[in-house]
Amino acid sequence: MAKLSIRNLDVSAKEVLMRVDFNVPLKDGAITDDTRIQAALPSIRHLLAGGAKLVLCSHLGRPKGGPDAKYSLAPTAAHLGALLGQDVKLASDCVGPEAAAMRAALQPGEVLILENTRFHAAEEANDPAFAQQLAATADIYVNDAFGTAHRAHASTEGVTHYVKQSAMGFLMERELKYLQGELADPARPFVVIMGGSKVSDKIQVIMSLMEKADTILIGGAMAFTFFKAKGYDIGGSRVEADKLDLALEILDHAKAMGKNFILPADTRKTDKFEDGAQTRCSALYVQGGGIPEGWMGIDIGDVAIEEFRKIILDAKTIIWNGPVGVFEIENFAKGTRAVAEAVAEATRRGATTIIGGGDSVTAVNQFGLNDQMTFISTGGGASLELLEGKVLPGVAALSEA
Repeated sequence: MAKLSIRNLDVSAKEVLMRVDFNVPLKDGAITDDTRIQAALPSIRHLLAGGAKLVLCSHLGRPKGGPDAKYSLAPTAAHLGALLGQDVKLASDCVGPEAAAMRAALQPGEVLILENTRFHAAEEANDPAFAQQLAATADIYVNDAFGTAHRAHASTEGVTHYVKQSAMGFLMERELKYLQGELADPARPFVVIMGGSKVSDKIQVIMSLMEKADTILIGGAMAFTFFKAKGYDIGGSRVEADKLDLALEILDHAKAMGKNFILPADTRKTDKFEDGAQTRCSALYVQGGGIPEGWMGIDIGDVAIEEFRKIILDAKTIIWNGPVGVFEIENFAKGTRAVAEAVAEATRRGATTIIGGGDSVTAVNQFGLNDQMTFISTGGGASLELLEGKVLPGVAALSEA
């Protein structure tokens, strides 16, 4: 999508309204992970260096359409001020007389954060009158909140109708570059690693990426829906019983297209879902194999780890979405850790490696490998919808380059 970029703007002495994703986790009013704020810094610094009067807007949490102190953006204003080394003002509402007065008083190089947009039900309803109030006196709108780009809200889509120019920030630009551009004609072999708990959550992504992928590796709880559909004993493993026909359709489709659609050769099972519980590996394909009642699959097994690793290290393009096991519990984390380490090694060997949002990002961070991937998406739902081939409203609304 050839959209206008922040790098093509003249922002000197102009009011720029920028949508950021400051939906950060808080504990007792303190930010516990500032990844999303850090991700917005390149665009913020670029605009300030260009002399913009910068107005930031964001949502935080899920307030019920009215002001709620626990969802205030006050902690983000203080934190951003510390990161920038300058005062960051906070308006007590995102629209209304106080916000308007603070915007009017803003000088080039100054920053104002508007209070949580979701304190108004009109935000998620994409109400035109509210969007116009939010746009207010802004000359330019910049969207750098990829994680919300799949939502047609007032602050992501509506405001674009009331400003002269709408551009993407550096973060949005990078997300589109890797999740769209790099995958349009990927270097081969192109390997997709798909995990997570439900086939139903990933069906559209699997079908869309199957068109381009050479190999698809399946892990996580979703693998047991495929195993069950093929008639294997899966014990007490998690399964989507109403998706067995769908699983068979996917397998048939992959076969018809000549794709390598690989389920784990073996699985790690346990009789207790708790840290420290005993685990064993067992193959489901062999005579007398499978998972007995009272046991459940919680990770890919040792044989599968070796097979996945070999395929990953031979790849030139990799996209990974969803862990292959219950990595949050240490002795169920071996498979996901091994996949993460293999993807990191593939990166060092020159492969383009993309971590497609959600729990796989959490896993990569947990294993301390986040700086060893080519690109890590900041969007869970947004990245999935983009990979499905959907048009994101927050991107479609931006000005053409």
